Amino acid sequence: MKRLFLAGALLILAGCNVTRQAEVNSVDSTSGVVRLNMGQAILQNSHYDDYVTNGTATRECQAMGYATASAYGQPIKTCTVVSGSVCLNESVTIQYKCQGYAINPSAKQTYY
Repeated sequence: MKRLFLAGALLILAGCNVTRQAEVNSVDSTSGVVRLNMGQAILQNSHYDDYVTNGTATRECQAMGYATASAYGQPIKTCTVVSGSVCLNESVTIQYKCQGYAINPSAKQTYY
């Protein structure tokens, strides 16, 4: 009976670890900052894939004329839904700094 209870508890706790897809929240082209956002519910241990989020941020940076993106700072957690004194839902913001100058080879160059 003990083993069955332990196996059930492990299955329940394994369901709490979730991989989330971070989405673009805001883009600041003058300072070259891209902020990605994802939600995290109560009792969830959500995480994100560094490779996928870096690709999303790099795509946004390249749309602004930069070459690459690199993560900076720690993820910022903000409580979005509060019930009494308990936070029911958090918003996690990941920041990326755009770097470099992207050269567009398909741009038409005029020579005088």
